[in-house]
Amino acid sequence: MPLDLGETALQLERATQQMGRHQGDRENRMAALLQVAAQVDSGTARSRTQHEQSRGRPFLAAQVETSLLGSHGPTEPPPDWSVLAVDGSHIDVDRHLPVGCYLINLGGCALTYGSKPDAKLFSRPHLAWEPDELYLADPQNPAREEPITGSVLGMIRTVQELERLAEAVEDCPPDLPILALVDGSLVMWGLSGQGYQSYVRDAIVEDRLMKALDRFADLVPEKQVTLAAYVSLPRSTEVVNAARACLCPHPMSLCSDPRNGCGNRRSIQSPCDLAAGFLDRDVFHSILPAGFRSPVYLTNSSISRQYYSDRQQVHFYYLNVGEEIARVEVPRWVAQDEQLLALGHSLILDQCRRGQGYPVAISEAHEQAVLDGKDRQIFKDLLARSLEDLGLPSYTSEKERSKRTPWL
Repeated sequence: MPLDLGETALQLERATQQMGRHQGDRENRMAALLQVAAQVDSGTARSRTQHEQSRGRPFLAAQVETSLLGSHGPTEPPPDWSVLAVDGSHIDVDRHLPVGCYLINLGGCALTYGSKPDAKLFSRPHLAWEPDELYLADPQNPAREEPITGSVLGMIRTVQELERLAEAVEDCPPDLPILALVDGSLVMWGLSGQGYQSYVRDAIVEDRLMKALDRFADLVPEKQVTLAAYVSLPRSTEVVNAARACLCPHPMSLCSDPRNGCGNRRSIQSPCDLAAGFLDRDVFHSILPAGFRSPVYLTNSSISRQYYSDRQQVHFYYLNVGEEIARVEVPRWVAQDEQLLALGHSLILDQCRRGQGYPVAISEAHEQAVLDGKDRQIFKDLLARSLEDLGLPSYTSEKERSKRTPWL
């Protein structure tokens, strides 16, 4: 049955009216939250958000490095510079196809600005069909294996994007400052709470991700390279939760109390309840002028903290690009280098201004990588034709066939 647009419109109208009635309360709570958060001194903020101090709380709070809140203006970008970005798209293993396989398409661009402007676009598809590419095997017992599909395939693709980006940066001349950009997060959130065996985590993080990130860091002595991951319209609450940790006057036991304690997004205790329902971007929308960034924070994600090397620990800041508040993640070797940090800030801002609110390089990389519905159908047809040409079975499931030929 098709969507009842009339009923949907009525429900949307009721929902937006309800949101409007709550808007005044949100604005008052935000003003109160900012007022009390501004009174938290740097020492208290750093102490209260240390992992050892906050790990008993039922929410993920960022670790404050300098101050809880604040703003930092951009520097002028250099006259000549390059930005490189890589994005990816994939066709997952499909049980309705006669062959177990997946396709990863990596696309990217290298854009040079200044006295000698240039643009290079590239893409590279890779078909994986052999067993060693379809499964992650336990080195201690090859009979134990994890299929590379779903979220695992997504993480493998993310690693390949960084590997391809590192390759492109290595090929750049050493005389220009370079911004290396990826879309999304540097934290492998897919490994959090999924119950994967340790060999899966090691194969993704230790064997490949850390090595890819190290390739960027190792270039710094000979090239001015800054690496960043750009998250548009982020839904993170790590800084809001850091404020909760700083303001909370209650014992830790109350925070974890099943009846009166805190949840991941809200608290029923005062003054912690001031932050209830807010995202980090809500806070920084109120305090960051256009072009300015927040202080740099360290994520307390267990994935980064436990499994990333020291120099690749993930830090982040928020940036007002004019049209939105974006989250920018950087590894520690960038976060602790004021020159590289400022370079990334200014160049990302320049990219967003050129791209009407979103980095041009990531947009172009996406265009080179994206696989639309037509591409996916052509891939299936090519696979079937290749099998038929060799006299191999090219069947599909009856469920898949029924989708193509509906009865009504």
